[in-house]
Amino acid sequence: MRKIVAITQLSLDGVMQAPGGPDEDTQSGFTHGGWAMLFQDNAVLASVDKLMSGKFDILLGRRTYDIFAGYWPHHGDNSIGKAFNKAVKYVATRKTDSLPWDKSLRVGGDVVKAIKKLKASKGPSLHVWGSSAFLQSLITAGLVDEYQFWTFPVVLGYGKRLFESGAPPQRLKLVHSQTGSGGVVVSTYRPVGPLPSAGKKPATGKGKPQPKTKAKAKRAR
Repeated sequence: MRKIVAITQLSLDGVMQAPGGPDEDTQSGFTHGGWAMLFQDNAVLASVDKLMSGKFDILLGRRTYDIFAGYWPHHGDNSIGKAFNKAVKYVATRKTDSLPWDKSLRVGGDVVKAIKKLKASKGPSLHVWGSSAFLQSLITAGLVDEYQFWTFPVVLGYGKRLFESGAPPQRLKLVHSQTGSGGVVVSTYRPVGPLPSAGKKPATGKGKPQPKTKAKAKRAR
């Protein structure tokens, strides 16, 4: 069984949109692209080094894939580029055009079903970078085994969030946390199950008052 790890750069108000550059994702008029690049942080650098030194494959939504494919194949001279170029890239996409980055494989059709099958196969962990829309599908289906958050000391006010409205209520266990030199909190959480009350309706007679019958009204007098 392969582990799915979501690696996400977050603002304090939970926004994950366009951390890397001004033109990365301007959907819905987002104008704060590149906000994570304002911070130099030793904890983030250490986390990146650890991730790149291990064995992994990559899961990406199509938008993030296109951004990565336009950059990392030309930057194989650093640790990130080397690791990304070596990994197999699984791309969730409805498009049928070619995937230009070497070792890229299309995941189409019923994406959740396909990812469940991929997760059950043999191989290294599957790292999800960015890919906000695709990640929502994985979260809803309960397929994420671990979250690695880099939470930056910035409030953006609007933008795409990691846990959007409708995300299933769940409990997470903190397994690691470190605050870096730039104030970035690097933390690792693992899902441990739904909230005890998640999805349960109040039992009859609980939650809101029930109308009294005539017999009950007489006894109450």
